[in-house]
Amino acid sequence: MALVRGDDLEDDFLADDLVALSDGEEEDDDQFTTESNPDEPDSVAPAATSATSNDKKRKRERAREKFKEKKRIKLAASDQKTERSITEQDPQSLAEYLSTLQSKTFSKMSSIELNDMHIPASSIADTCIWTGPRTLDNLSDFIVKVLPSLRLRLSQRSKASGSPTLLFVAGAALRVADVTRVLKDHKLRGEKGGEVAKLFAKHFKLAEHVAYLRRTKVGSAVGTPGRIGKLLCETDALTVSALTHIILDISYRDSKKRNMFDIPETRDEVFKTVLGAPKVLQAIKEGKIQVVLF
Repeated sequence: MALVRGDDLEDDFLADDLVALSDGEEEDDDQFTTESNPDEPDSVAPAATSATSNDKKRKRERAREKFKEKKRIKLAASDQKTERSITEQDPQSLAEYLSTLQSKTFSKMSSIELNDMHIPASSIADTCIWTGPRTLDNLSDFIVKVLPSLRLRLSQRSKASGSPTLLFVAGAALRVADVTRVLKDHKLRGEKGGEVAKLFAKHFKLAEHVAYLRRTKVGSAVGTPGRIGKLLCETDALTVSALTHIILDISYRDSKKRNMFDIPETRDEVFKTVLGAPKVLQAIKEGKIQVVLF
């Protein structure tokens, strides 16, 4: 049997107390004997074994933590790549994507009825020329480069109260507040642009928004699907007479990594009360309103 020298061992090799041999000792193929030292306490070997066990345990815990961190980073990158792969598709692919989501919302509809709710590719904005990340830091530049007609209209004076040219649909109240700040940028509104309405249920009653819209000339309105839907379907305070674009904020993910369409209730509100509002759907089909996936 070939002898195993210290240099041949791996760095983390731990020799078993019973079979470790010192240099120069020969090993019997059939048996071996060990001699105990009466001067050494019996607790030395158990103590060494315990220390070794703790070291191994700590190494395993560190390895698990590193693995979890790598997995988290990989999933985050995958989520971002998935969102970009959706929003960067051509209008026809986006129409099919929205149609798939509509079939979940209107699961009891027949194919003929579902086809009546279909958003045509011709009414979906082609945003393929934008290759940067779709974040709020880039929203102004995105509008300027990809939607120049919208940029022009946002800088013009609004003619009627409660009649925005843009509806920006976001999945959460905090996100609405963040988007509102961006759309108030002088780069988009210029000197004459209308007000930016902030529409969500938290802290605001529906009646308050109705009163605000009836007295205010807004250029754009940012809101959650629930509140925008109620204003469109249950009141006459929010009109579509000047509406040319609806931006769906699907790149944003909440603390549970869900986008707006991953939450069934929010998805249903988008397709039933916003895009599905009779006047909105009609204007989309007529090509008067462009749907934009951001």
